[in-house]
Amino acid sequence: MAFAPSTTAVGPVSIRLHHLHWSGNVSIFSFSQSRFRRSDKKTRNGFLFMDVKAVAAKPDIDFEDANWKKHFQEDWDRRFNLPHLTDILDVMPRPTTFSLKKRGSPENINGASNDRRNDYVYNDDRALLKVIKYSSPNSAGAECIDPDCSWVEQWVHRAGPRKQIYFEPNEVKAGIVTCGGLCPGLNDVIRQIVFTLEKYGVQRIVGIPFGYRGFSEEGLEEIPLSRRVVQNINLQGGSLLGVSRGGPNISEIVDNIQARGVDMLFVLGGNGTHAGANAIHNECRKRRMKVSVVCVPKTIDNDILLMDKTFGFDTAVEEAQRAINSAYIEAHSAYHGIGLVKLMGRDSGFIAMHASLSSGQIDICLIPEVPFGLEGPYGVLRHLEHLIQTKGHAVVCVAEGAGQDFMQKSNATDASGNNVLSDFGVHIQHKIKKHFKDIGVPADVKYIDPTYMIRACRANASDAILCTVLGQNAVHGAFAGFSGITTGICNTHYVYLPIPEVIRSPRCVDPNSRMWHRCLTSTGQPDFH
Repeated sequence: MAFAPSTTAVGPVSIRLHHLHWSGNVSIFSFSQSRFRRSDKKTRNGFLFMDVKAVAAKPDIDFEDANWKKHFQEDWDRRFNLPHLTDILDVMPRPTTFSLKKRGSPENINGASNDRRNDYVYNDDRALLKVIKYSSPNSAGAECIDPDCSWVEQWVHRAGPRKQIYFEPNEVKAGIVTCGGLCPGLNDVIRQIVFTLEKYGVQRIVGIPFGYRGFSEEGLEEIPLSRRVVQNINLQGGSLLGVSRGGPNISEIVDNIQARGVDMLFVLGGNGTHAGANAIHNECRKRRMKVSVVCVPKTIDNDILLMDKTFGFDTAVEEAQRAINSAYIEAHSAYHGIGLVKLMGRDSGFIAMHASLSSGQIDICLIPEVPFGLEGPYGVLRHLEHLIQTKGHAVVCVAEGAGQDFMQKSNATDASGNNVLSDFGVHIQHKIKKHFKDIGVPADVKYIDPTYMIRACRANASDAILCTVLGQNAVHGAFAGFSGITTGICNTHYVYLPIPEVIRSPRCVDPNSRMWHRCLTSTGQPDFH
């Protein structure tokens, strides 16, 4: 199969092939550019971190085999099978204590007995991950398994409460931990986890302060949680429990879990946090501990594989409108005004793309996934000249991870193992000023970076709903006996996914997708090559 990859923003782009067998940690939905890879967990100075590196996928499917679809689906089912406590322990289920019937009444308002209520999800329920059947690999945004874009069903487990549970609620001690950076919606998720645990009958609920560090740092005591404690925390941003990056080694964390007597651990965080949670899950299984580890994906960048979106993303796009509108007003009001806004997006440009689409005021959108040139006849600076000549002003939106090829490389990493990025926003600001000075054209450049203002916001209505459902489903998954899973929304349905399948690489904007093409149509920007 000869498919030449391309990273051009417009024009031919390689189709994305989904492979039956993979070399290394490559996602079945990996972006066509082979520039991202999530490596195995490592530690530095005793602290856990994850790394993102380059990898290339190798197609190993024999499409001449008449049964290749069957083999593909068998492999898919194996990979997306959810780890369960009964895989390692002889645990018997019991009827659930979760019920939606009215207090003090064995029947609902219609007189139907509780046994006939459709309150529960069955273990064989599945949701279809992808619903578009592409007729050609040349179709915009095509995600193909074989060169003919054959239709293959890809099913994942539906999330929700089960009739049978694997824990005695009055014996459960549940812990909640929030890791990484701040994100709108953290308190909403914490609140709903507590509410749902109490609905099952759990009385011992604690928060682990300041991420994974709370398992080891002296003086960081667990925080008792209840409905009374968390009732109104959704009205403010941040995290009631605090956040931090990094943490102790996995063995130390699991030792601490054992010492605390924690039976369920709910972990809120991004790719690195998920990798840590998966390592905790594996260590618990190795020790044959009856502990359920369930994640809720938290990343404002919306860069978790397979999921429609993650909580905090909608709020970030909405709050970014304030910065973009301010940049527009500054640019429009000034003589040869140029407004420049930098938004979050380390590896993925979803916030910049969606914020640009939403505002309708952006002339140039630059994201990490689409390479561009600054200088030359087809560069960004020449296009800015054109905009100043024709419109008299311009507004530029850049993702934080864009343009790193123009910056001096650094081997520095943060506590999570992420490479410390150079500030491309400041760099392009200086480049724009110098360019217009050199050509003798006055330009008034205003630079806005609202990053930390956006991260600290409370969730908007859309994210609050998403957080509510994710928090509830995390508890349902734990009581159902699953562990080493995360919960999310796929193809508009709420599902459970094995953690390894969502941390194979960051989810990225596909330059061949319809959404990126819509962004280009909105901005009117050319191909900067």
